[in-house]
Amino acid sequence: MKLRRKTAVLLLAVLLLVLPLAGCHGSRERSVFEIPDRFDDSREYEISFWAKNDTNKTQVKIYEQAVADFEELYPNIHVTIRFYTDYGKIYNDVITNISTNTTPNVCISYPDHIATYLTGEDVVVPLDGLMSDRSYGLGGSAVRFDAPSKSEIVPRFLQELSINGHIYGMPYMRSTEAVYVNKNLVEALGYALPEELTWDFIWEVSEAAMAKGPDGNYLANGQKVMIPFIVYSTDNMMIQLAKQKGSGYSTAAGEILLFNDDTKEFLYTIAEHAGTGAFSTFKISSYPGNFLNAGQCIFAMDSTGGSTWIGTHAPLMDISADKVVDFETAVMPIPQLNPDEPWMISQGPSVCIFNKEDPNEVLASWLFVQYLLTDKVQIAYAGTEGYVPVTTKAQNSPEYRDYLNRAGEDYDEHYEVKIAASKLLLANIDHTFVTPVFNGSSSLRSAASQLIENVVKSKRRKETVDEAYMEKLFDDVAALYRLDQITMSEVDGKAELGPLPKTAVTLLSCLGGAWVLIGVYALWAFVIRKKK
Repeated sequence: MKLRRKTAVLLLAVLLLVLPLAGCHGSRERSVFEIPDRFDDSREYEISFWAKNDTNKTQVKIYEQAVADFEELYPNIHVTIRFYTDYGKIYNDVITNISTNTTPNVCISYPDHIATYLTGEDVVVPLDGLMSDRSYGLGGSAVRFDAPSKSEIVPRFLQELSINGHIYGMPYMRSTEAVYVNKNLVEALGYALPEELTWDFIWEVSEAAMAKGPDGNYLANGQKVMIPFIVYSTDNMMIQLAKQKGSGYSTAAGEILLFNDDTKEFLYTIAEHAGTGAFSTFKISSYPGNFLNAGQCIFAMDSTGGSTWIGTHAPLMDISADKVVDFETAVMPIPQLNPDEPWMISQGPSVCIFNKEDPNEVLASWLFVQYLLTDKVQIAYAGTEGYVPVTTKAQNSPEYRDYLNRAGEDYDEHYEVKIAASKLLLANIDHTFVTPVFNGSSSLRSAASQLIENVVKSKRRKETVDEAYMEKLFDDVAALYRLDQITMSEVDGKAELGPLPKTAVTLLSCLGGAWVLIGVYALWAFVIRKKK
């Protein structure tokens, strides 16, 4: 009896030793945010908001006005805005501040970035409970303004923020990719723009535009510079090609599928046209809109959010007026592999809330996030660029419909190219998609871009792009972004996850050691009984 009791005590001790280690392995079980029964408005709250701005003064004023209007409704909540010009800088600062527990309260971020923030325990607040709360949820009874209900947020946009079964952010604005076309140059080359662009059409026209005259100038524009097709976001280019082809990119579980034969075929095609000079990228040649506005580009592929920089009368422009040519700008969906099944990416800023010790502070942050979804803010911000509001409430409002119907009235608020870009997305919401979001999906996106950028650089250097080149390119890019630790087994189709994490090794070692100790103890007890 004593022996059994001693053995039980030993086993219990071993379990107490190893169970904490088991809890360290894999994803953490995240706590659900507990909403206060009542918002304590007798206290003062300081809320920090990190926002992204492309030096657009109108956007700055909209943010500042939103804060002023919100603080009028909630005098005890004070919001301080910190402006950034780049999403990457926001991401880097958040990652740095997580370790020191000094994150902002509210932050503009992409879903890929939010997934990385989640690697810290309880860093980002899950919004499921907050959204549905009767008092303080979306359109709740205790909210002091006309907030949208959950059903009034475009479902596709909200679903983009679903990570591991929970909603970790609210969409703020949405855009997609478009092709801005110099219609005059297309027709000068003897072509007519089709109703839907295809990749074959763009490549054919781009190659035709490379012809030169005896003076060395390009026949298409009479200039010494011509890059017919320039892409701003090569990551989006690769991702959209993969979606249109139905080839692998990644799974929701984080399995990397990008490095496949279809990707090689895409890269061979890109290499062919980069070699002739018909194709280039923003990182290599500079902003596509500048070349388009100067008559040195025919197809500029960029976000609909960049529409105010493109066209003869663009309100925002990076080149001097004497270099701008007069041309008709056509705003078209991105080229398709199969026009009968069009696909284009959905993108744009979202807003997440960071956890704090005081639940009332978190609730104050949530109220501010809701205010950013009101018609007044959504419609005002959407009017600054080619974004669209994320709620059907704002999209269907008389004010927004009036804005869309006044395209071309001026070259500022009602700039025709900008409104055409917005209409493009509104007409194609059902054809948009997003990529799976997980810890590492941001690195995968960077890798997708790197594949194209490297191939274009190699062709400009007159390097040979063949099978050996592709194999090395895949290996190098996978290693650069640490994606080579996850591969797909050709034998059983299961993910091979490379070396075990240190916590798993420690856990297994402890378990093994525990069983050895149990065995030794049992043997010792057996010997003692025999001696008796």
